[in-house]
Amino acid sequence: MSRIRSLKTKPELILKKALRGRGFSYQPKIAGSPDFVNKKKKIAIFLHGCFWHGCKKHCRMPSSNKAYWNSKIKQNISRDKKNEKILKGKNYKTIIVWEHELANLDKIREKIK
Repeated sequence: MSRIRSLKTKPELILKKALRGRGFSYQPKIAGSPDFVNKKKKIAIFLHGCFWHGCKKHCRMPSSNKAYWNSKIKQNISRDKKNEKILKGKNYKTIIVWEHELANLDKIREKIK
């Protein structure tokens, strides 16, 4: 677990490259802790890993220590909802990008437009 990064992960760097030149800042210091923000257009993007944020398609719970992992994923989902609510209260449009969606960057760009 100590080797799992929280910043500059491969999915974040892929999305960062795709958003280059579109006015988004990476890991901004803003309430709600989104991964990318365009302050002029008030758009916040959250990049969710399938395991850590409980993707219904791809999240596979480990067979050991099930109670811990179920609780952990539920807390992450709850925090995600709270963070979205904070930003919506500040008139930001929030966009969720799932890790598995990075296979189609054109679709993500359209989602952001």
